[in-house]
Amino acid sequence: MGYRHKILLVDDNQELLRLLARLVEAEGWLPITYGRGKAALGAIATERPAVAVVDVLLPDMVGYDVGVALKKVGIPFLFMTGIFKGGRAASEARIQHGAAGYFEKPFEARKLLDAIRGLLPVEQPALARPEPAADSDDDFDVEVAVEVEEPVEALELTGKVEVNEMGVVSAVICGESLQAARVAPAAVAPSLAGAADAKAPRNEPPDEGELRDNLPDLVTAFWLAQQTGELAVHRGRVKKAIYFERGRPCYAISNLVADRFGPFLVRVGKLTATQLELCVAAAQKKGRRAGEVLVEMGILKETEKLYYLAQRVKAIAYSLFAWEDGQYRIHFADRASLESTKIELQPAHLIWRGVKKLYRAERLARLLPDRVRLMPTQQPAYGLHEVDLDVWEAQLLTRVNGTRTVAELIALAKKPDASVRATLWALVALEILEKR
Repeated sequence: MGYRHKILLVDDNQELLRLLARLVEAEGWLPITYGRGKAALGAIATERPAVAVVDVLLPDMVGYDVGVALKKVGIPFLFMTGIFKGGRAASEARIQHGAAGYFEKPFEARKLLDAIRGLLPVEQPALARPEPAADSDDDFDVEVAVEVEEPVEALELTGKVEVNEMGVVSAVICGESLQAARVAPAAVAPSLAGAADAKAPRNEPPDEGELRDNLPDLVTAFWLAQQTGELAVHRGRVKKAIYFERGRPCYAISNLVADRFGPFLVRVGKLTATQLELCVAAAQKKGRRAGEVLVEMGILKETEKLYYLAQRVKAIAYSLFAWEDGQYRIHFADRASLESTKIELQPAHLIWRGVKKLYRAERLARLLPDRVRLMPTQQPAYGLHEVDLDVWEAQLLTRVNGTRTVAELIALAKKPDASVRATLWALVALEILEKR
């Protein structure tokens, strides 16, 4: 196996910790991860890491204390933080605490890896960096369409979309808000399965974790690390994925028939079932994509095609917030670069609307029981300026101070129970609020 440098990673954000560990492992190093400072202190002596990366604000202590212990035994370390920002904080970290580097969240994970590499001891032969896994084609086959085995919930989509080509915003298209209709298992529209793009089934890599309620944390992990890659999720035969560029969601794919372009247009009322049947027949005959055929048929204009393609991508990404089970995998291949047209979707906006629109009342009651008390987090992942608060939500937020229970906040808001819980949990998911 050969020698592997041990890299100590300390952060209480578990999804970010997992993502950084994956990146460290891809470099041929051995990640040692801890979510608490006290546990990390014990690992300094037992694990003897070559380099450490420590979050400044930990649940049980400040990361500076971990830095003191690392400095005493001569282990170089880097700090990362989401709260203590600016040149003065960075200077103090280096001069007063001896840090070799200071990374403010969100940061480019590649720069962090470069900093780690620069601190590794040269006297030990490092294990050769492994070749990246050839995973560009072995995740799941989006062209092998499957029909819904359970209902696809209705979804409201805002009318504004930002579309970019080659990394540059090329169009901001504004239309009316769309309502994508609910799809029942027995009522599936015709698909384009079997058209020109069909491929053989692919082998699938092992799952990395259970989805459960972790989707907001996974999106945030990509954002905080400014990481490019893919979050693939599957539940039974249904498989979807969100692509990220430098931490921002920019594209989404699905193997669900209801998520295909033609059936999506039927769901939002742009296309009739009869028009879809004609489109499917023409697409299969000509080996063309649905959007191209619809433009040729005069049903869509070119700008409309672009608009609805972007809305479809948004719908796929948002739909994952309705999933309460399933498995996920993370890939770091830049698959988004293969897409000629992508969308600009802010991660905070995705989480905010995804939770508020698609979390069921029963789920919200489980996540936020009446007796729970909430308080502002000391290290928010996003700023309030990134969230579109209604007036009543802004007023309610001023009353969240750690003393009031969820039940009391609902009573103060004078809004429906599920609406208040959805707002509160969305703010928790954004790491603006936390449970006391």
